[in-house]
Amino acid sequence: MQHVEAVVSADFQGSGNLNGFFVQQIDGADANPATSEGLFVASSLPVNVGDKIHIVGTVTETFNMTRLESVSSVDICATGNALPTAVEVNLPFDNADNNAERWEGMLIRLPQTLTVSENFNLGRFGEFLLSSGGRLMTPTQVAMPGQAAIDAAAQNSLNQLTVDDGSNIQNPDPVIYPQPTGLSAATPLRSGDAVVGATGVLAYDFGVYRLQPTQPLTFVADNSRGPVPALSALGSLKVASFNVLNYFNGNGVGGGFPTARGANTLVEFNRQRDKIIPAIHALNADVVGLMEIENDGYGSSSAIADLVNGLNQLAGAGTYAYINPGLSKVGTDEIAVGIIYKPAKITPVGAVAILDSSVNPLFIDTKNRPALAQTFLDKASNKLLTVAVNHLKSKGSACDDVNDPDTGDGQGNCNQTRTNAAQALATWLAGDPTHNGANNALIIGDLNSYAQEDPITALKNAGYQNLLETFVGNQAAYSYVFDGAAGYLDHGLANAALAPQVKSAGEWHINADEPRSLDYNTEFKTANQISSFYAADAYRSSDHDPLLIKLFVPGDLDNDGDVDGSDANLIKAQVGKCSGKIGFNREADYDATGCVSMADYRTWYGYFNNYTANSKP
Repeated sequence: MQHVEAVVSADFQGSGNLNGFFVQQIDGADANPATSEGLFVASSLPVNVGDKIHIVGTVTETFNMTRLESVSSVDICATGNALPTAVEVNLPFDNADNNAERWEGMLIRLPQTLTVSENFNLGRFGEFLLSSGGRLMTPTQVAMPGQAAIDAAAQNSLNQLTVDDGSNIQNPDPVIYPQPTGLSAATPLRSGDAVVGATGVLAYDFGVYRLQPTQPLTFVADNSRGPVPALSALGSLKVASFNVLNYFNGNGVGGGFPTARGANTLVEFNRQRDKIIPAIHALNADVVGLMEIENDGYGSSSAIADLVNGLNQLAGAGTYAYINPGLSKVGTDEIAVGIIYKPAKITPVGAVAILDSSVNPLFIDTKNRPALAQTFLDKASNKLLTVAVNHLKSKGSACDDVNDPDTGDGQGNCNQTRTNAAQALATWLAGDPTHNGANNALIIGDLNSYAQEDPITALKNAGYQNLLETFVGNQAAYSYVFDGAAGYLDHGLANAALAPQVKSAGEWHINADEPRSLDYNTEFKTANQISSFYAADAYRSSDHDPLLIKLFVPGDLDNDGDVDGSDANLIKAQVGKCSGKIGFNREADYDATGCVSMADYRTWYGYFNNYTANSKP
């Protein structure tokens, strides 16, 4: 048995809390600043903060937390004592003088403004993650795979601290953060928000260091919800990529739940639907590549038909349509990729093409979902674009059966499978799979690869430009938060012909930053939370943020992204030329008569004036 004499520094007694309290010796009592002076006491014997007590019990390690258990007596020696001075502690920790272990069980104060890096377990366990210097980035988002990524991961592990709610209760109601309001659909705690001057006890429990606050936290909404990103005023075509997180509509007529994935009940599906549809509608994109839509065909009761019907109810009849490959399923997975578009803005040209293992054995379609490629005619610019929609194999799934395990370089499972698929994709698109002579190719989708990983490098080596890297930057761009760090799995990559014609790209951060408990699901929530955590809006409609790309300047006949004297010379040279003749440029035939006339020149001149007006600084 051990005898401990110390002051009660924080009280978390009661089954709704931690079932105990923390004690700490008076300042400098052990004369060794490198060792902790605090301890958690698992006891329900009544005490108050400020009591100086004598305790008899047994010191143990439970989940690696140092605790005094089997307490046989607690004697109160004095009350109302001053608390030990909270030690100022800064992130990141290290393994030397700033090692968190030296303050385990002690009162600390965090003087820095710290960033919320993750809120995944906020609703489930009442906890969230803080880091210093801004949000943590996924190692292979900002560092090359291998030692650089391993080092970045080690730095991340030292630069994080879990903030707990002083409770071991699962699914607490209320969820007290963000204070003072608590969590609701209207008051989220978003990744990227900040906490200033937190004070509490530094504990170690369930494998991580935790701050158990002893004073209310001060939150700063540094990353408030915002509108759809404002893209360039230039450009006639907007393309989006959106992982819709298992959009399964049962049997399509109100039954068939639970399905293999997604909503468990019709009620949940309607809640999911009422989030996804406003999100897609708000994007106002002319083409949307979808991932994780149910692979149940293209009939009137299919998931993609249901989604388009809902969009048209909101936006007006005929606003959206979907590409139908004419198959009952594409591939063998429960989920597939899909393409929806606005017929008023673009026209599909020819049939959709499918990339699977029958086209290229490097593309393993039992791992990756088959890719879809469709060529479209942009009615405004008269340009052709082939959009290839993809969903490559996830990092969390095993690929041991194809000898592709996690090698420990930061890229997870199945990296070679994804890399081979990327190479097959580039080769496929280079061969004009839709047979429409479209030079412009755009790869979009959830490639399950961060910016510095091998599949993205393979596509860049094949001549593709990473649009988020170009327009946002890898240190800033993200569409997904996992394991406390942010990066983007959702990509837009333009081939060499298309890249100069892309005017802007960005992400709408409606999902990755939001607590998962604000989604459509009803499990792990009280009756009150099923209502208070939910809103029929875009936020937490999925776990991935959608990507938006603006491209094509009408009148840009030399495909360099502007309309200038060079284009004027080209349109003048085209007047009088007709289809089938040497030198005829179909793009200059704006009225689609088969010949370029003065009417086309006047159309081009209008585009020139519009470009000049919108490109002025």
